[in-house]
Amino acid sequence: MQFQYELVAGDFTKAGYASSDLKKKMKQLNIPTSAMKRAVVALFEAEVNVVAHSFGGTLTADIFKDKIHVLVADQGPGIPDIELAMSEGYSTASDEVREMGYGAGMGLPNIKNNCDSLDVRSASGCPTEVEFTINFGT
Repeated sequence: MQFQYELVAGDFTKAGYASSDLKKKMKQLNIPTSAMKRAVVALFEAEVNVVAHSFGGTLTADIFKDKIHVLVADQGPGIPDIELAMSEGYSTASDEVREMGYGAGMGLPNIKNNCDSLDVRSASGCPTEVEFTINFGT
């Protein structure tokens, strides 16, 4: 089953909608709780990253019998140094975003810590794609 969500830049009132909706769907499918929790953390972090740091994008999730595969694609402005962005605590969030309680520099590290595979494709001035998989049996 495939589900797709539009993510609007700067719209924190809807940040978390996709991860919450996918959690409901995984519960209905009786996905193991531990895998579902890992998925929801990764989904939420990916969703907030697009809202906080990009010009908007989409989150596409494919739920299979044994895993969830997620592709989050934004419209830029890109990540100049992916390795640095993967460092815990590194953030380019604006003061406004930080005042709302986001932008602590844990988005990509939390995604990495909660998934079984992760691929981040980006460059400065380009769109970013974050693709990850969470296996339900691990």
